[in-house]
Amino acid sequence: MNVENTEREGLHLLKKGRNGILRMVFSRMGVILLLLLFQVLLLLGLFQWFGEFLPHVLGGTALFIAGMVLYLLNSDIDPTAKITWLILIMLIPVFGALLFWYTQSEIGHRAVKKRLEEILSETRGKLPQDPKTYEALCQSSPDDAALARYLSRSGNFPVFSDTKVTFFPLGEDKFAEMLKQLQEARQYIFLEYFIVDEGMMWGRILEILAQKVQEGVEVRVMYDGTCEFALLPRNYPSRLKKLGIQCKTFSPVTPFLSTHYNYRDHRKILVIDGHTAFTGGVNLADEYINHVEKFGHWKDTAIMLQGKAAQSFALMFLQMWNITERHPEYDRYLNLPVPGGFSGGGYVIPFGDCPLDADKVGERVYMNILNHATRYVHIMTPYLILDGEMETALKFAAEKGVDVRLILPGIPDKSVPYALAKTHYRSLLASGVKIYEYTPGFVHAKLFVSDDCRAVVGTINLDYRSLYHHFECAAYLYQANGTQDIEADFQKTLQQCREVTEKTIWKDKPSRRLLGAVMKALAPLM
Repeated sequence: MNVENTEREGLHLLKKGRNGILRMVFSRMGVILLLLLFQVLLLLGLFQWFGEFLPHVLGGTALFIAGMVLYLLNSDIDPTAKITWLILIMLIPVFGALLFWYTQSEIGHRAVKKRLEEILSETRGKLPQDPKTYEALCQSSPDDAALARYLSRSGNFPVFSDTKVTFFPLGEDKFAEMLKQLQEARQYIFLEYFIVDEGMMWGRILEILAQKVQEGVEVRVMYDGTCEFALLPRNYPSRLKKLGIQCKTFSPVTPFLSTHYNYRDHRKILVIDGHTAFTGGVNLADEYINHVEKFGHWKDTAIMLQGKAAQSFALMFLQMWNITERHPEYDRYLNLPVPGGFSGGGYVIPFGDCPLDADKVGERVYMNILNHATRYVHIMTPYLILDGEMETALKFAAEKGVDVRLILPGIPDKSVPYALAKTHYRSLLASGVKIYEYTPGFVHAKLFVSDDCRAVVGTINLDYRSLYHHFECAAYLYQANGTQDIEADFQKTLQQCREVTEKTIWKDKPSRRLLGAVMKALAPLM
């Protein structure tokens, strides 16, 4: 079918949305800049009107800063974040402290945190661990069995065997298979995505969703509020409802300041009838399948799980969906029979990461791979904004003789994260980590692969946003049938990359090096 005709046929279902004038978003960075400006003006006023009290003001400020420094040094927040807060409080003492206490107070997301704790409690045991599968993993790899215990404790994520894993090296490949699998839906379709943008990709999917609703299939769609703010009209859920599609926006953005806006739903999940699930980096927008070009060629990856492991993604979706539901249903979606023919080797653990608990699940899974690798760890990530722990783990693995390689974008989508990534290059190279940049364009894939037996494919970037502030998801693979395909794709992608060396670092623009050095002080808040 002609692409233009396909786009028209999909989009005739809904008028293309228009946002009009963008509303103001009070992000952390915006608040910091506003407070800095306000304090400068306030200090100028104090100097002019209360000059005689200046020694008292300066003395009181010095004592206040000393108290905040002592408190921060003895707090249990991330060490890198401590440095950021110390700098802010020294630059803007009063308002920096107010911002710190505001972000630590949980104002705005306390109710969500409490509701998520209730949901985790009421869903624990909904997907019981098969003891035979777990015992087999213990016999095969005690280290991976220990990781399975951790994931089970952190969020009730069982380990599965007999799951067919299909790896997609490009967004176009995932899209083609998505269309086929959506057509096969008989019971329900769940979609949870960070970005949904009107165009050929979403238009074609929407056409199928509307068709499946007419056939009696239950369809639910959920997307993040930043997507609504930037790409879709605010009444989009009601528009989809007219097609029979249930739709929710996670944390819609409003002009009111709230700590809840800092925690975004960055997950990408599609579940069909409890037996087929997709995840990975690919959102529902045309650049992800290279139908339109942004930042050169868009390199992304995804996987499809077929078998009982898909039910973990169904549960993750329902947990997020039911934040606003008081009488949720689970069993009717999790107890559907799984067809045969989906057998596969190895083990699969779908897992999620919630920013509102104490567990940094995504980072710990990545570090577990680095700590147990003996031959290689190969990584693709669009962003490299590391805390001290992750940078140390990467360097230590390389210093032990493990072949650690990272593929990053050659053409960035954002100037500040690109500059921040480069601030880590010299330290990583000194320890033997090898870094490459994808010359055809932008890498949006988020994957780890190690020793031909372990891999993670999902939504988790190597930056503070993903590791600390976003709801994320991924699939951990051990000896699964798709692992070799992931490594083969890494090697193929490597052929299209330029290697970063000490010499190429010095050839970079001085303005970019300066930007990275300055912004690194604020990296944990980005």
